[in-house]
Amino acid sequence: MSAEATNPATPGPATTVPRRKARPRIDLRRLGRAALLGSTARDRLPDAIGHVVEAHRAHHPEADLEPLRRAYVLAESSHRGQMRKSGEPYITHPLAVTLILAELGAETTTLTASLLHDTVEDTDVTLDQVREQFGEEVRYLVDGVTKLEKVDYGAAAEPETFRKMLVATGNDVRVMSIKLADRLHNMRTLGVMRPEKQARIAKVTRDVLIPLAERLGVQALKTELEDLVFAILHPEEYAHTRELIIDNASRDDDPLAEIADETRTVLRDAGIPGEVLIRPRHFVSVHRVARKRGQLRGADFGRLLVLVNEDADCYGVLGELHTCMTPVVSEFKDFIAVPKFNLYQSLHTAVARADGQIAEVLIRTHQMHRVAEAGVVALGNPYAPPTEEQYASDGEQSARDGERADPTRPGWLSRLLDWQRAAPDPDTFWSTLREDLAQDREITVFRPDGGTLGLPEGATCVDAAYAQYGEDAHACMGARVNGRLATLSTVLRDGDTVQLLMGQDPASEPSREWLEHAHTPAARIAIQRWLAAHPATTDAHLATTGAEPAGAERDRTRGASRPDGPRTARRTSSEQADPEDSAPGTPLARPGAASVVVDLAGATVRLAGCCTPVPPDQVAGFAVRGGVVTVHRAECAAVARMRTGGRAEVGVRWGQTAACRVTLTAESFGRPHLLADLTEAMALEGAEIISATVAPPTEQRVRHTYTLQLPDAAQLPALMRAMRDVPGVYDVARAQHQAPAS
Repeated sequence: MSAEATNPATPGPATTVPRRKARPRIDLRRLGRAALLGSTARDRLPDAIGHVVEAHRAHHPEADLEPLRRAYVLAESSHRGQMRKSGEPYITHPLAVTLILAELGAETTTLTASLLHDTVEDTDVTLDQVREQFGEEVRYLVDGVTKLEKVDYGAAAEPETFRKMLVATGNDVRVMSIKLADRLHNMRTLGVMRPEKQARIAKVTRDVLIPLAERLGVQALKTELEDLVFAILHPEEYAHTRELIIDNASRDDDPLAEIADETRTVLRDAGIPGEVLIRPRHFVSVHRVARKRGQLRGADFGRLLVLVNEDADCYGVLGELHTCMTPVVSEFKDFIAVPKFNLYQSLHTAVARADGQIAEVLIRTHQMHRVAEAGVVALGNPYAPPTEEQYASDGEQSARDGERADPTRPGWLSRLLDWQRAAPDPDTFWSTLREDLAQDREITVFRPDGGTLGLPEGATCVDAAYAQYGEDAHACMGARVNGRLATLSTVLRDGDTVQLLMGQDPASEPSREWLEHAHTPAARIAIQRWLAAHPATTDAHLATTGAEPAGAERDRTRGASRPDGPRTARRTSSEQADPEDSAPGTPLARPGAASVVVDLAGATVRLAGCCTPVPPDQVAGFAVRGGVVTVHRAECAAVARMRTGGRAEVGVRWGQTAACRVTLTAESFGRPHLLADLTEAMALEGAEIISATVAPPTEQRVRHTYTLQLPDAAQLPALMRAMRDVPGVYDVARAQHQAPAS
């Protein structure tokens, strides 16, 4: 604010902020003189705010300009006599900040507060005076910006102060919008500062304010701030990039212009009304492309922008371009169906020319373009009742009595407020926020119900769980990614479908190990908060694995066929023997197994242990050594091998006995009391546990193998369903052991 000064000669890419072509660069010195000499009569607007009014009318033709006139009069009289370090009247600064916001489409209340944003801090004007003359909304915005000015954003910033600032800011994004415009003007006019102070301010802008602008969707401010920071912190790279841009501009041929003409022809032939523009890349973007691709060609210095009227026209244009030109399929992204976290919507694609040059193409509607450039600034007044259009675009928006209706606040800022409330201490919040601001790429993953989750690149299933369920994610036991079982540490990719498997046990708790895989502030803060509140609720093993020790499960299994009393497990000799090459004298069937009728006189029968057939399975029998016939399920892998090996096949069929013995495997996530719940479910279905084996847990997953005696084979489907319904069990299947070749 008053600390920064102006220097019109400062080199920098100030012209990269999109402006209307008819409006020339504004001379802020002239505005300063007009502020002192221009008319301030009550019957007409002061000359000094003419440019602001012109820009404001372009977006809001019916706006009431009286609040702007009164705000300017108060600001000019309050700042009169104050000068910037360059010698300009101080009023030029709030005028320039207000003009930036007006060109972005900010509504009248925001512009009024912008004109007054330094009056309370730097003059004798009080917040009560602002309320009396302009109302509570303007007072709230001015107070929020004033609090922001008292925050040190650097590495030594006081975390608690920053957290309090966000509480004030987060309730109304217009506060942050004014702050970003204020910082942009100060960065434009940083030339008279000492180099070390320029570098300090530029670093703060890079580390905190540019990421905030990105997350609020204000691309017009973000890109110019990036270029200004680039020029200060990396002057040599900036100079080199500037030379590249100048050299490209001097070329006779312009491949982007040629592709733009082709695109206009395609749209005209298809009957799609639209506007095709060439958007030059800003300095930082050119620098990034040069580092990525090496030698730059003409089409690398800009992108094509196609603006249409309707959402459907975007896809129509995409189809025509992909039909009439050579698309680069890997460059296609649909941010209309799945908007980015900062409200951005657009179709991205690329087309290739015959000479190998690739032109990137952005396709969006005019409204999408406005939001893409101005983000939350373009979305209106959060105090106004939501319009039908806003309700249609945000089905979750609801205005409770007595609360602010804020349709402009994007998901990231809403989550930010949740983080600061949930963080166990200010330092945790500050560190997680800084980590989040450092993330400049996002992925979108899909839920099974068709919803989406926006996550930073590198996020895991742990992050997805807390993004979807909040603190209820403490009960998450695992996930399926694209239909396949995955551990919570699995790193997600853009476009993955994630089904989170949740437990119902109220005793479920997060693992300390999850912190190693949590990348989002929401996940890290929730886990740290729970661990801080429950320092002694679990032993070290539970804290690190979330599962009971394997030995404990195994010991308990051997004495738990049903919940009301222990039962000794036993293993039969036929279960321990080779499933196919049993010695002579093998019993006709295992004790309690279903009877089998075999078409071979005098043969003894054994049910194969590799597939454990039970009625009414389709079965096949094969003669093995010692006059024994082994019976397999028809789909067992051993059947094909034995047929290929020339084993004699014997006709077999089920007898009249309904009882059967079967081996089942259950896959589950480790959690307390899982084994008790599982054995209880089996007992309630009338199953008797003959033997059980529980493998040691691996990455929180546990494999159980049970040999069960059923009084009736028809009960098997119901038994398997009951086992699957136990929380934590994600799969139950018939045993399929790999049988050795004969």
